[in-house]
Amino acid sequence: MRFSAYDPGEFYDELYEGTGQPRPESTLLLRKFASLAEGELKKRQQAAERVILNMGMTFGVYGSDGGHEQIFPFDIVPRIVTASEWEQIESGLAQRLRALNLFIDDVYHEQRILKDGVIPSELIYTSKGFLQACMGLHPPRGIWCHIAGIDLVRIGDGRYYVLEDNMRCPSGVAYVLEARQVMKRTFPELFDAYRVRPVDGYPNQLLETLRYLSDLPDPTIVILTPGIFNSAYYEHSLLAQKMGVELVEASDLVVVDGFVHMRTTKGSQRVDVIYRRINDDYLDPLAFRRDSVLGVPGLMESYKKGRVALVNAPGTGVSDDKAIYAYVPKLINYYLAEEPILPNVPTYLCSDRRDRTYVLEHLDQLVVKATNEAGGYGMLIGPQASQHEREECARRIEADPRNYIAQPTLALSRVPTLIEDHLEGRHVDLRPYVLYGQTVYVLPGGMTRVALRKGSLVVNSSQGGGNKDTWVLS
Repeated sequence: MRFSAYDPGEFYDELYEGTGQPRPESTLLLRKFASLAEGELKKRQQAAERVILNMGMTFGVYGSDGGHEQIFPFDIVPRIVTASEWEQIESGLAQRLRALNLFIDDVYHEQRILKDGVIPSELIYTSKGFLQACMGLHPPRGIWCHIAGIDLVRIGDGRYYVLEDNMRCPSGVAYVLEARQVMKRTFPELFDAYRVRPVDGYPNQLLETLRYLSDLPDPTIVILTPGIFNSAYYEHSLLAQKMGVELVEASDLVVVDGFVHMRTTKGSQRVDVIYRRINDDYLDPLAFRRDSVLGVPGLMESYKKGRVALVNAPGTGVSDDKAIYAYVPKLINYYLAEEPILPNVPTYLCSDRRDRTYVLEHLDQLVVKATNEAGGYGMLIGPQASQHEREECARRIEADPRNYIAQPTLALSRVPTLIEDHLEGRHVDLRPYVLYGQTVYVLPGGMTRVALRKGSLVVNSSQGGGNKDTWVLS
């Protein structure tokens, strides 16, 4: 296999500076690949896929015709992040999470930011993530978002930008943990040579974050899952196993005398902390959706009285709204009196008349996103869309402008990816995971999502994307 012919093209490439010119940090990796016998890298890719199959590393695709569960696509060529790059990412993410927590707390209490006119009140009250039932709530330790997955992209200037904030129930960390195990088996000698920072401490860090929310010396912690048909059930199960906590469904929990109890083979046991992987609307049929069979009746009342901790806190989704995202640089400035370390991608709010006019006139150049959708759904990539698709999108924007934002079509950075028996560039983003407990902890690495389809900018697994291991160097 020859790598000297690899062409990074006009995009920023994470491993190459130019044709046949590896970046200093990737030289060792690419030299190792070049030393392998013809066809050996492909054999190792296939071996890695067999390991993933045996691990049962799957994800669910809603509405898929080919069966519910799919093996998570994985590419053997890792992404490399230098120590100095990671230092900036780490401090930028910690800054962002602190500011967003202060914002959520303010929104549900004094609302200073609205009174000072920094963000329009209407944007908050029309957000699907804003819950009136959470007004005046005091979550344990004053923390609303304990677990965040914040998506980053790198573009032609080599800088990292925040693409979006996932503050409700961010998924994907299981694939980070398992991808690392696969890569260690596949290239053990490279890990010794590179001094890659480990990721296997995440479950312990998560457990400490959850324990911090209880005053008890040994609190009972559970993960609340919607069940085996949820797309992230594999992750719920893996994290419960690695932390040594119970994985429960709503039918396993009951509120008695204001406290949450878990049904066990030995009788009833009080639960102190719930890491819930269920959206706000379904948490408690008495407080939110009455038709929910995934939630626990009386859970919100128990939470309000401080008798159980919920992670993340209900109402956190107001900061997840893609229209609120546009204001995060101002939030950082307002609450922390600091400039953002990681910039936002320029964003047009369709709820703003001037922005909307610009978006409708430039749909062929922009990416349009629904403010409360995830997984790549509700998105239009203007340059790749047909005239009919753009006209349909324009109609949706005019009918409900609050529900849409637009951003420039970004030239996402690429990483060499094994296609058949050779390397081709594929676009990537990066989702680091951030925990907020006694301190802010950023998992060194995160999920590098890769658009496996040639030319595609959509990295979501539900839309044909896959995963690469992310090597943060010591």
